[in-house]
This record gives sequence, structure tokens and C-alpha cells, in this order.
Amino acid sequence: MTTPENADSTPNHDTPNEESSAPGISPVRLEKLHALRAAGLDPFAPERFDRSHALNAIHEQFEALETKTVQVAGRVRAIRWMGKAGFLDLLDESGRAQVYARRDDIGEAIYDALKSGLDLGDFIGVEGYIFKTKTGEPSVHAQSVTLLSKSLRDIPFGKEYEGGSGEANKLTDVEIRYRQRYVDLFVNQDARETLVKRLRITRAVRDFLDRAGFLEVETPVLQAEAGGATARPFLTHHNALDTELHLRISLELYLKRLIVGGLEKVYEIGRVFRNEGISTRHNPEFTLLELYQAYTNLEGMMEIVEGIFRHICQSVNHGATTHRISEEITLDFGSPWRRLPILAGIEEYAGIGREAFASLESAKRAMGKAGLDPSRETQVGGIIEKLHEVFTQPRLVQPTFITEFPLETSPLARKKPGDEFLVRRFESYVYLQEVGNAFSEINDPLDQRERFEAQSLLKDAGDHEAMPMDEDFLRALEYGMPPTGGFGMGLDRVAMIFTGAESIRDVIFFPLLRPEK
Repeated sequence: MTTPENADSTPNHDTPNEESSAPGISPVRLEKLHALRAAGLDPFAPERFDRSHALNAIHEQFEALETKTVQVAGRVRAIRWMGKAGFLDLLDESGRAQVYARRDDIGEAIYDALKSGLDLGDFIGVEGYIFKTKTGEPSVHAQSVTLLSKSLRDIPFGKEYEGGSGEANKLTDVEIRYRQRYVDLFVNQDARETLVKRLRITRAVRDFLDRAGFLEVETPVLQAEAGGATARPFLTHHNALDTELHLRISLELYLKRLIVGGLEKVYEIGRVFRNEGISTRHNPEFTLLELYQAYTNLEGMMEIVEGIFRHICQSVNHGATTHRISEEITLDFGSPWRRLPILAGIEEYAGIGREAFASLESAKRAMGKAGLDPSRETQVGGIIEKLHEVFTQPRLVQPTFITEFPLETSPLARKKPGDEFLVRRFESYVYLQEVGNAFSEINDPLDQRERFEAQSLLKDAGDHEAMPMDEDFLRALEYGMPPTGGFGMGLDRVAMIFTGAESIRDVIFFPLLRPEK
């Protein structure tokens, strides 16, 4: 085993008594660490190992690399000693590959140190030549091995399936998977691939918008008034200013300020924070895309949304505009999306016509007849959205725009011309999930003030999710904002669709969990 320093000059480490009591550290692994150090082989001494190839190259480029010397490194995934030789399986970000280590090639002392001191999860660097074993496995025949780091905790690698498939039982303990994501990433290859694909989806969105001439901008996370959405914010305190602030719940109002300022096509991809419940589709901290374009409207936003999803689909499916969910379901992103007014959907799937929403009382009666409890509803608009959620949304498999939402639940959208009960708004749905929200934006400051005042009354009545009055945003609108279309999309939910994840936690590297006991 090679080390950067002469073995005789490696410092001698005594065993601190407190090390053995560190929670979670394996006493057996700790004993091996001290034995290696006593032999002059400190596994934490190397600062660098220059690799010539990633591990996947051993398989993918075997014909070009056969007999050539390479330098590879990775985490030890499996160990099989057989007398004077052994096989080690290594993992790196690209995949896995096999190393053949023979005592006569790497030296007796080093081989014996490996055999007695190496554990699953340790990192090693290997220099050797590429060959194929008798069983036909492309491998690295080691000529030298460097121990690069030692794992002091037992690794929950699953046992390999029989039959030589190379696959292993997965780590399924959700407490470990989500709380110790770093373990999930190197144990479960499919978990790592899911999260990497989620990053590719974000990159595809950026690529599409950049090509379309949008500017990516940054807006404040700490805000005096957390507006732009109906959600309960997190509160914090700025000591120097002695001011209560909120973590943002949306990107909308500051992006619209930029439209007022003369930037005509802007977007932001950023974290937002909503003090709400946790479920398979909700995490209090998530990634939101919002974009705004001057001189366009709701139909312009539909074209952009169709283009974004088409580009995502092509990016993750090798150019295809369809995405296969199962044998029965294939999503089509190459065709125009269905456009369905919310009241038409309720009539189609719940059998309730628009006349039922003439008053709050009649809307409550219709809701009760549909089998839902109307006792807590205070707005006709809220009843309409609840009926949509229960009866229409479960039918929305293929990409769909639900349009013409009620005014009461849409305080930032333009009124529909000729029908002020409804607004120019759509929600986008893909495979039963709501993934985005868009408006023809209000640019009338007097209308916007009336909407904010109505929201303030709801907040005063105890609705913690109602929007606050934002006087600075109203001041911006009073300077004048051109006709504008806007769209917001939760990237985590989009990632769930294209990765097949069943929980939003599977597409967030570090989801919020209860404090560890």
C-alpha cells in the first residue's frame, strides 16, 4: 500500500479513551484503524489521489483500455479474500468496478495489512492494468493500492442477490435514508440516480428559459411582508434592525417589481418556505420556479409551459416527447395540453352546474349533496376548489390546464372580461398532480389594492394563510406595469413525475424531519 510519506515518518497515534465511546463508531473498525496506524499506514494521511478514469470506463471503454494502466479510486463495496489474492468491488459516482489484488503484485506487507484492516466502506486508490477475469468480468489488476480513508461505522450494504446479477438488496429504512441521506446516496444507486435526474430537470428548465431570452435573477429570501401566495410563513428576527421578518413563501411580488423596472422577461429558481404540514407531496422548504414576461397573457404562459415540459421530457428521455409511467400510462408532452375550465370540470365529473354557486348557501348545499362537509367553508370560491380537488383532479392524467378560477381564491389574477366572478388563471396538472399556477397578472393598482384589502379582512378574521397588505408592491404598480403573464411551478413535484418517486422526500437531498431523539 503506497502512502505519500515514508512509513517510518508517519506519526504514531495513541488511542484516545474517548474515541471508543463515540456513539455509533464500531469498536472493531476503530481497533483496525489503530493497528494500521501502528504499522505506519495512516488511512487519513493521503490528501490527494490522481485518477485517470472513472470506474464506469472499465466496462464502457474496455476494448480501448485493455492491458493499459489506469488509476481509479472509490469506496469498497465488497471484499472476497482467497488466500494469496482477493477481489474488491469499488464504487464511485459513475458506478462500480472490480479490482483484483494479488499478494505477489502489491507486496506481502501491504496485502496482509489490507486483508486484516480493510472494511466495507473504506476508500482506496488503485493503480493497475485492465484485464478480463476467467468469468469475463472487466477488472483492474492492482499493482499498487493506497488506503485513502477509513469508515469507522458499519455500512448497511445489502447482501448481493444470488446468480451473479451484481445487484443488492436496497436500504429501505426510511429513518436512515432521509435523515442520513449521505448513506442512502452511496448504498442505493437508484436513490442517487433519482436525485441526479432531479438536478438535470432543473438544468433543463434553465436551458429552455435562457434560450427563450429570460434573465435569471435573485430576489430577497428575508421579507418584511411574505406575499405572492396563500400560505403561512415562517417568522424570524433581525437583531441589528430589531425587525420581525418572514422567510419568503413565493417569488412573485419581487419579480413583478422587476417588470415594473423595465426587465421584460425574468425568472428565478429558488427555495421558498411555507409553515405548513408535511406529506408525500409537501415539504415546508421546496424549490420554486417563477417566471414573468411583459406584453403577454395567460395563453402566452400556456405556450411557455408546454415548451418547458416538452424540453424536460426530451432531456430525460433521450429526445422523446412522451414519458412512460407504467404499461398503461404514457404521458404525451408533444401535443397541445387539454384546456378545461374549472366549472366545466366540476359539472363533468361531479354533476354540479354553475347555478349551484350563485350563493354561499346554495354552494354549501351542493357540496353536502356531493358527500363533502361544508361546515368550515366561508367562500364560494373555496367550495369550488374543494370540489375540483375531489372530483376533477383524480381524472387529470394527461397534461391539462384547468382554467377560469373563482375570483375569491385568486387575489393576484386579472378578472375575466365579461364575468367578474372568474379570473384569468390556470393551474397545470400532470399525472394527477398540480404542478404549476399561472395568471394574466393584475396591473391595475386600484384593483390590486381592493384584492389586498379583502385578504386583510380574512387575515384579521384568523386566516393565517391570507395575503398581507404590501404597500411597497402597490407603490410599484402605481408607477405602471405593462400587461404581463406569470407562471410558478414546484420543481420537486415535477421531478417526482419524471423520476417515478412516490414521495417528495425522494427528490429532495435533505428533507425536513422531526428532530432526532
